[in-house]
Amino acid sequence: MNEQADPRLQRLLGGEHLAALRKRLRQRFERAPLDEAVETIRIGELSAEEHAALASLLGRPQRRSRSLRIDISRIDADLRRAGLATSLREALEKLDGPIPHLARARLRLQTLWSGVIDRCGHPALAGLLGTPSGVGLLKRLARQEPAEAARLCRQAEDVLRHLPANGITRSQLAADVLGDAHALDNGRRVAALVLAVWRRTTAVDDAAPVIDDDGGTVRESGDGVDPEPAGSAERARDTWARAGVLVNELARPALFLNLPTSGAEGGRWPAGEPAYASLRSLLRSPPRWDAAGRDVYVCENPNLLAIAADRWGAGCAPLVCTDGMPAAAQRCLLSQLAQADARLRYHGDFDWPGLRIGNHVMREHGAQPWRFGAVDYLAAARTAPSPARALAGNPVEASWDGALTLAMIEHRVAIAEEALAVSLLQDLDDR
Repeated sequence: MNEQADPRLQRLLGGEHLAALRKRLRQRFERAPLDEAVETIRIGELSAEEHAALASLLGRPQRRSRSLRIDISRIDADLRRAGLATSLREALEKLDGPIPHLARARLRLQTLWSGVIDRCGHPALAGLLGTPSGVGLLKRLARQEPAEAARLCRQAEDVLRHLPANGITRSQLAADVLGDAHALDNGRRVAALVLAVWRRTTAVDDAAPVIDDDGGTVRESGDGVDPEPAGSAERARDTWARAGVLVNELARPALFLNLPTSGAEGGRWPAGEPAYASLRSLLRSPPRWDAAGRDVYVCENPNLLAIAADRWGAGCAPLVCTDGMPAAAQRCLLSQLAQADARLRYHGDFDWPGLRIGNHVMREHGAQPWRFGAVDYLAAARTAPSPARALAGNPVEASWDGALTLAMIEHRVAIAEEALAVSLLQDLDDR
């Protein structure tokens, strides 16, 4: 309470015993509709002291009642005549400070946010901010500050104008565009905004489970907190890779065998020997895959690829290994093969993680199942050694064969991909 207020006003409406009453009166002014004067206020549940104070303001006999209806214009006039304040609102402000007008403040804030969004010149960013979720993300990243949001949008637009890139590193992109080599690191707010735009632009479903190669978590940085949960580093790296930006480009290179290339690239990887391609090489020097109309087999486990190389060598059909859930390099390679019109055929472990990976590969890259249905599982379960490995974890619906999930729930047996090498090798004989 303002101790410098007129002593008469203090006696009339001041003091701690009337603080709750003043707060209720202030709230009526705070919540007044936009551009509408407060003409009357009804106050209920009055204590004896509160009733007496209001009755004194109104010039009424102090007859006790539960509520009073206040004519604001009359009180304003009485306060002016007494020289205490020009209005009840001003009297309350003299006692307890300025009264914000919430509707006007909301309108001002809405105008500021509309200005931020309207000034976005990049169509992809404008598209994101045209959705409630996009605006919500921007407000969270900017900590509800329109000025900070405008800064983030300008930086995001500067980065987006350089995408897609052609194999530039993330740190170099950040240094060239934003003057800070770490400005696009995980946990930086402008990076989160750029990634959100790029995911929406490429219309990729990022709800699939991912595995973080780095084994790290997204941490708070000097520029803010990445809104994605811990464990999303691989998801971010894959999104950057789709934009032609390299993040840890030598991590988890893609493993494959006998992938056909055209032209002078024919000897780039020796036939019959397992080969690796890093994300760096796939983006900076994309191979010309000669795979149109050809079956390219995709397995989950490196051991199966090694077995196939030992058995068939150069006569093995083209084979790619996801090495678990595909990381950025594996996804890049599968995308390139799909774009080259290869017919991708996928097989993995008959367990719940294997079905998750299968859902991802078939959804994201258009693969078809390769001996990976209910019939194949039942045949394998009948010949599984005893005791068999128990199927653990929560069931996963196989998008390509609902009967597979039901069969696995019934038999509760997990079957490793390598255990089925004999049947899979028959399909890989390309001699």
